[in-house]
Amino acid sequence: MSINPQLQAHSDTIVSPDSIETLIIPRARDIGGFEVRRALPTAKRQMVGPFIFFDQMGPAEFITDSGIDVRPHPHIGLATVTYLYQGEFEHRDSLGTQQMIYPGEVNWMIAGNGITHSERTSKKTRANPHSLFGIQTWVALPEEHEETNAAFEHHGKDALPLLEAEGAQVRLILGNAWGETAPVKTYGHMFYADAVLQPGAQLPLPDHHEDRGLHVSAGDITVAGKTYTAGQMMIFRPGDAISMRAGNQGARVMLLGGDTMSSQRYIWWNFVASSKEKIEEAKAAWAAGDWENGRFQLPPGDDDEFIPLP
Repeated sequence: MSINPQLQAHSDTIVSPDSIETLIIPRARDIGGFEVRRALPTAKRQMVGPFIFFDQMGPAEFITDSGIDVRPHPHIGLATVTYLYQGEFEHRDSLGTQQMIYPGEVNWMIAGNGITHSERTSKKTRANPHSLFGIQTWVALPEEHEETNAAFEHHGKDALPLLEAEGAQVRLILGNAWGETAPVKTYGHMFYADAVLQPGAQLPLPDHHEDRGLHVSAGDITVAGKTYTAGQMMIFRPGDAISMRAGNQGARVMLLGGDTMSSQRYIWWNFVASSKEKIEEAKAAWAAGDWENGRFQLPPGDDDEFIPLP
């Protein structure tokens, strides 16, 4: 952990309410017996920088013998980011990866030209009552990297930069911000960070990214004289110096952004691509179900079921 002078708020800057370009109220979605709050994509805004999908999972409490079972399903053209505040997941994918993820760690799965994965609560955790709270987001890959081979990275919380200022702790999950760089291999200029703010603490957004937004995961914050509560996402006007202040209960905020895409992105189900043709090809490949010789394979150790094409 390091005291970072770049985390000092922009105290000499008056932020206009017009700096908030878009306010998003996430909507509920069922992902198979479990409800999430989806902020991206939305009719108001498809992306923030390269981030094209953003789900808040929980907070939720589970009784004994229950948990999350997201069956094997495919992706193309994106990288998934799983980050937990509470609880755990067991990740399996068609590369043969089997990886637990715990709070403060990051799972980074590059789908590229095609990957299949599942996410489930482990048997050990199901043996007792437990909780789950976290964020899953997708990063659209630049067009020149859409067809890259699938890959997977996991980094423990000690590997991610932890920055500190008065009343604020920020863990940098992806990219670069406030003079620090996360170890995850990314494509393009971006940032993604988990900020925990004590009551009244202030925090600036990084200034050097083209597109910037934040999601209030818990508590509330004030920006430009207005208060925003848990579950809301704000997207800011480029170039403005933005600071936030935590309310009386403190706050937990996910900050995100980066360079915008140089070409349009299409999204359908779990597929992201620069053309509709690429999505149609992926749909046909998943519907064919040729797990031995086709484009998609099922994860070893979790290949008894899968989510069919909608």
